[in-house]
Order: sequence, then structure tokens, then C-alpha cells
Amino acid sequence: MHVTIAGVVLRSPVIAASGTFGYGLEFEEIVSLDRIGAFVTKGLSREPMAGNASPRIIETPAGMMNAIGLQNIGVHAFVEEKLPRLRKIPGVVILANVFGTTIEDCVEVIRVLNDAPGIAMYELNASCPNTSHGGMVFGTDGDSLYQLALRCRQAAQRPVMVKLTPNVTNIGLMAKICEDAGVQAISLVNTFLALAIDVETRRPRIANKTGGLSGPAIRPIAVRMVHEASQAVSIPVIGMGGIVCAEDAVEFLLAGATAVEVGTATFADPRAVENIATGLRRWCASHNVARASDLTGAMVK
Repeated sequence: MHVTIAGVVLRSPVIAASGTFGYGLEFEEIVSLDRIGAFVTKGLSREPMAGNASPRIIETPAGMMNAIGLQNIGVHAFVEEKLPRLRKIPGVVILANVFGTTIEDCVEVIRVLNDAPGIAMYELNASCPNTSHGGMVFGTDGDSLYQLALRCRQAAQRPVMVKLTPNVTNIGLMAKICEDAGVQAISLVNTFLALAIDVETRRPRIANKTGGLSGPAIRPIAVRMVHEASQAVSIPVIGMGGIVCAEDAVEFLLAGATAVEVGTATFADPRAVENIATGLRRWCASHNVARASDLTGAMVK
């Protein structure tokens, strides 16, 4: 089940996605962290962020919408309060999600994390649709995306992957821009920008007005975008978007992903990531797949 991404060896291709797994410690007594590939922290910013006003999460048909607004304790508090405890958990692989409203903010977060032991890789958030600065603002503009990826890769002392937004017309181009900037991997897709209205009050159901749509409803689109991105680059692609079972993970791998991230499913089942990792192992055994990596890009054309 082992896969390798930018020199980082994961015991499983199934990773817990950022924003749905807290700082990892919240799941320590629920999920066997040594049985999943890795987990991605909540987005870490230069200073603490309170996030958006409530309501900021609602259920939708076959999914959910959220506009959390990247609430987090800030990179310094993470390094001082969370990371020392995480490092004591045997077998845990930590990927740090990095966010900033400016390129300089992102670079500073990376510089702080560079001095902190125990982190395997950085996931650079160029895709969150629920903030007015940074996030998707970077991910939808080619020049901005290139500069963000380049500057952060130059500052980083660990591998960098960029998390891409699906809210673009040419995902392959955005993936290639990241590769040209020198990052070692990309992950996609983040949520789709969406709007839900309460027909009785005629007001948006989320205080932020718009939010990010995730869950099984977006999976076929996400699979298509992962395939297109994987065809455009030679660096590893990590796929995500509505994965709730082992077969969903297999679909992303066949489309070209080296690994997958599981997010929204965790809200319905806190042990979803571990269950999917176990299910994938069983699926491979029952289908005579010797190595999970053999599935990557193996879709019959």
C-alpha cells in the first residue's frame, strides 16, 4: 500500500484532508493515525484567524456547503502547542497546510514551520473560496499562482504541493504553472464556489453568502479534473472530492492520482479515513492488485 510523494513515503495512499481533521489531535483516540497515509492540518496562517460568522456550514443534497473562513490558531501557536504533542504519536505523518492573504504571509508561515521538526511536507492553499484575499484569488490567476508557488518553494526546506481550485476553465494549465514554478506535487480539487438561498426568508443560508460545495455530488467533476491535471504534469497528483468508500479512492487513482485525500466524509463518519484506507487494502487484495501504485493512471482508454 506504500506510495511515495516527493520523497515522502506514505504507508497508504489515503490521507485525511485539511480543514476536516482539525490538528490531528482531535482524532487521536478515534482514528489509528498509523494506519492512514498522513493527515493535513487545518490551514495555518501568520496570525490567528477567527473565521467567518455563523451559520457557516449547511447540508446539501449529496454533500455540504461551508464558509468556515480558515479559522485557525496561527502558525506560532501550532508549533508551540500542537506539534510537540503530535510528534509523540507513533507513525504519524504530518502535512502542514499553509495559507496567507499575501505571498509574504505564506512565505513567513513556511519560514516558521521550517524550524519545526516533525513535518513531512507543505500543502500550499491556493484554492479556498471563502476568503476575500488569498486562497482562490491566487488559484484563478496564472501569474499570481506562479509567483506564489515559486516564492514558497524557494523558501521551503521541505517538499511543497499546491492545492488547486476547481473554479477555473483550464485546470491542466494551472497544474502546469505549478510544476513550472518548481513545486513537487499538486492536490485537487478544493470546493466549488456555491450559493444556497432560504426560500422562506429569501436570504442566503450561509452568513458569508457564498460557500464551498463538497461531498459526493462533486466527485465526477473532481475525477475529470484530476485526470486532466495528471495528463498535464509529471509531478504527483493528489486527488480529492467526494470520496466516501474504497471504490471512490480507486477511481481517483485510475484517473491519475498517486494518493487521495478524504474530507467531507469525516463529518458523517469520524473514522472514514481509516475505514477507506482499510477498504482500499482489501479491494486491492480481492482484485489481485499487488501495489496500490499500480492503479495510478491505469484507466483503460
